[in-house]
Amino acid sequence: MRGEQEFIDGLYARVDALRGMTEAAVTDALAQGNTPMQARLERDILVAERSGLLAALNAVDGSLCFGRIDLSSGASHHIGRIGLRRDDPERTPVLVDWRADIARPFYLATGHTTMGLRRRRHISTDGRRVTALHDEFLDLGDATRTGHEDPAGDAVLLAALNSARTGRMHDIVRTIQAEQDEIIRAPHRGVLVVEGGPGTGKTAVALHRAAYLLYEHRDLLAKRAVLIVGPNPAFLGYIAEVLPSLGETGVLLATVGELYPGVKATAADTPEAAAVKGRSDMADVLAAVVRDRQALPDPVIAIEHDREVLMLDEGLVGVARERTRAAKLPHNAAREHFEGHILNTLTELYAERVGTDPYDGSSLLDPSDITQIRDELAENPEVWSALDQLWPVLTPQRVVADLLADPEGYVPDEDAAAIRRPVTRAWTVADVPLLDEAAELLGEDDRSARERAERERARQVAYAQGVLDVSYASRTYEFDDKEDEDSEVLSAHDIIDAERFAERHEEDDHRSAAERAAADRTWAFGHIIVDEAQELSPMAWRLLMRRSPTRSMTLVGDPAQTAEAAGVGSWSGILAPYVGDRWEHTRLGVNYRTPAEIMDVAAAVVRAEQPDFVPPSSVRSTGVRPWARAVDDLPGAVAEAVDELTPAEGRLAVIAPRDLHRRLAARLDGVSVDTDPDLTHQVVLLDPRQAKGLEFDSVLVVEPSRYGTSDLYVALTRATQRLGVLHTGNLPGPLAETLG
Repeated sequence: MRGEQEFIDGLYARVDALRGMTEAAVTDALAQGNTPMQARLERDILVAERSGLLAALNAVDGSLCFGRIDLSSGASHHIGRIGLRRDDPERTPVLVDWRADIARPFYLATGHTTMGLRRRRHISTDGRRVTALHDEFLDLGDATRTGHEDPAGDAVLLAALNSARTGRMHDIVRTIQAEQDEIIRAPHRGVLVVEGGPGTGKTAVALHRAAYLLYEHRDLLAKRAVLIVGPNPAFLGYIAEVLPSLGETGVLLATVGELYPGVKATAADTPEAAAVKGRSDMADVLAAVVRDRQALPDPVIAIEHDREVLMLDEGLVGVARERTRAAKLPHNAAREHFEGHILNTLTELYAERVGTDPYDGSSLLDPSDITQIRDELAENPEVWSALDQLWPVLTPQRVVADLLADPEGYVPDEDAAAIRRPVTRAWTVADVPLLDEAAELLGEDDRSARERAERERARQVAYAQGVLDVSYASRTYEFDDKEDEDSEVLSAHDIIDAERFAERHEEDDHRSAAERAAADRTWAFGHIIVDEAQELSPMAWRLLMRRSPTRSMTLVGDPAQTAEAAGVGSWSGILAPYVGDRWEHTRLGVNYRTPAEIMDVAAAVVRAEQPDFVPPSSVRSTGVRPWARAVDDLPGAVAEAVDELTPAEGRLAVIAPRDLHRRLAARLDGVSVDTDPDLTHQVVLLDPRQAKGLEFDSVLVVEPSRYGTSDLYVALTRATQRLGVLHTGNLPGPLAETLG
């Protein structure tokens, strides 16, 4: 213990020294101010790298080192959340990053396959203080003993499983199991599907996989960023501290409702509306809406130009429209082509009126006259009014809002009734993939933006030239005689022109790759991880696949927990349209969270519909049976049960239908209840969908007969210790059989 404490003290001394040097390096670099272009680039790279290192050092401060491996060769290595080296000429490693190949025996070695290991030591710490050691001897002939032996090798794992929850997910870096390690370190190319029932650690595995991929492919993924998609904001808050604790801070966490820049979904759909919006044929519906905005005159549009009236009829505009569509450009990007066709048509009409010889029908106009006519038409407001009517510039928000306000004719009447709503500024999660699809169909007419950029650039260059002119004038004024004037004294205008001078004063973009990705709808991520992947709709998958052109993805979920009506539910259904059968599938079969007593009850619910259902097998039993009670005063009974179930340390979740939340919250002191609840509160009130992916020491399920099978399965499997059920009516059949 004393030896390990001295080692840990040395590690933190090194961390403190690195932190001080890193802070000083960042401060000095930012203080350099205006520097030459190359030096500024080097400064920005240094600031980005050192800021990332500083964030990592701060994030792992609480539990830096957690293990040690002693090899049969006599060498030993300490394992930690990040790697550290001594400040010597050889840069000697002092702490091995858990992701390094040399650390793999810590997770994989067994008495049968020792991988050259003599001893594996788990080091438990509280802050910077060593609190316990657990030694496993893999070489059974080794007579050395330390007094900290753990013969079964599971004390650290069981301690982690039985520890009180805090409302935040912790990393599992100390207790990664062999089947989990294989998934974490799997090659990152292509699509990997990780299926697992409740409590199998699939979310933790996915997060550790993100950390591993960033370690192995730093150059690529640090530039392109990693996206992690979760089912709801509460879940993202729950997992937010995992990657920073592993030394990774440059990852974007988002829900589908946050993947369209400038829009955050705050409204809610009915299940029927979400199902309709999520169907893949909504892509065709939106395409039809956009095509309908490419209008024809009804019957004609009259444009007055220089005392002549030019008539645009259906035939002329139809030709222009078909030629524009033939270019196969997005709607807004194609607008420039349509303008050109219409201007050419109007020019021909006008030229025929004013430039045709009345005797032989020949043209009296030369090419310069035609060009002048076209330029004059391009300045006619009536022409632009007609163009806006025939081929308007559209926004995704306008297209989707118009469809939802008046969906008749685009979808069947029953679906139209489900999705119809008045124009509103509030968007739902199911709207976001529609907005993204509309943005893809529309593209962007960036001519105005380019013109603004060019004008701003010209202004900056002109200003820079003015500064150089003043510098030159000051120089000539200072020389009093010919000798001074001919001397080789350089001024600013001698070594730089206005273009480069302006470049030096352009604003730098110091945002991380994740921050830039969050603001860019067209960003291509280096890798995407999707949790509860079975819940996403076909339209949501279209959005995500656009963000991953390389199809480098890790999908985790459990088809048995599919609750959303729009969810695809099967892996082949999700992936076939994009990668065919070119994806890998693996399954986690061990339940680390849910005790066997609770899992037996939850499994019975699914087996009632799927007799062949095989749940993950629980690694532990608490000896505490779940219970169910029939009550009359539901709010009062919930308050009493909360007092009974709330642990001295840890967290309790009350899982109830959404429409009961207000009544129940009124009887519960200090409960957190919201669309985005604070999971660090000791008692939180959730609906089954909010509870997905979360875990609590105790869970109280209210009115289970009102849940669908998958929602009830989710609700029953959130507890790590105790489970209670309250109901006013009859229990669902499977619960009546197991708890009645």
